[in-house]
Amino acid sequence: MDRMESKANTDDPKAWDVWMEFDDPPATGAEAPPSSLWREALKRFLKNKTAVAALVMLALMVACALLASVLTPYGPYDTDLSQVKVGPGLGHLLGSDENGRDILTRILFGARISLSVGFISVMISTIIGSIIGLASSYYGGWADIILSRVMEMIAAFPSILLAIIFMSIFGRGIQNAVVAIAIVSIPGAARLIRSISLSVKENDYITSARAIGCGSMRIMMRHMLPNILAPIIVNATMSVSGAILSLASLGFLGLGVQPPTAEWGYMLSSGRNYIFSAAHIITFPGIAIALTVLSFNLLGDGLRDALDPRLK
Repeated sequence: MDRMESKANTDDPKAWDVWMEFDDPPATGAEAPPSSLWREALKRFLKNKTAVAALVMLALMVACALLASVLTPYGPYDTDLSQVKVGPGLGHLLGSDENGRDILTRILFGARISLSVGFISVMISTIIGSIIGLASSYYGGWADIILSRVMEMIAAFPSILLAIIFMSIFGRGIQNAVVAIAIVSIPGAARLIRSISLSVKENDYITSARAIGCGSMRIMMRHMLPNILAPIIVNATMSVSGAILSLASLGFLGLGVQPPTAEWGYMLSSGRNYIFSAAHIITFPGIAIALTVLSFNLLGDGLRDALDPRLK
């Protein structure tokens, strides 16, 4: 009653507006529901023109790799000794290599290997690194010490050197390359996830989950993992570029895929002797590697900016 009387005795029109907004119930269905965090992140990402351009570039690369057999009339192993080291032209848009093979065709088919190895190796390293990082941060104590020291021992070796050692022991091949690149990428993912999980596990909802009797696995998978998913996605995206560079390095050193498989690093290695007489043989595979790595890095930067809640 006091509230109604004070409202009735108010002469200020602005005060009436305030009372009307306070008293009237919110309109049902008239206002749009608040956007979710992922929807807001998508809006921020779409505003980043550089990241969107990188995503479009990667989508085109994936589409061209999948449709390689349709886009070019040549095969990746078709040789024509009458067209050896021919420069770019109508017959061969990017020229031909030292064996008369079409460079554009080999780049498109090589994209299949580079992208697939990059995605698969990063997926393996991210899954294993997430498990190690979560377990290390959640359990602490001796588990944290042992797992952290093992990751530091692996990270102490240069990644490319460790990959070379692995390939030298187990031999060349795509499968071994995937395993080697995944192994050298695990410590980075594990250390990142551990550092983020250490702060997440101190939150009140983790304490509440323990209080009601939730098991360790349920807490890590249902409560901790969803709250560190954003940095995991960003790290995985930017790690693909490193995996592609590692595969190209192994291929250049002759430790990657088996020749004459079309792979960008092997194409650079086989054409390096003709750098002065036919520079196009190594120029275009190098451009393909540079564009792919740059696109993944720009996409990772865009995702980091979009998924960082402190930017909202």
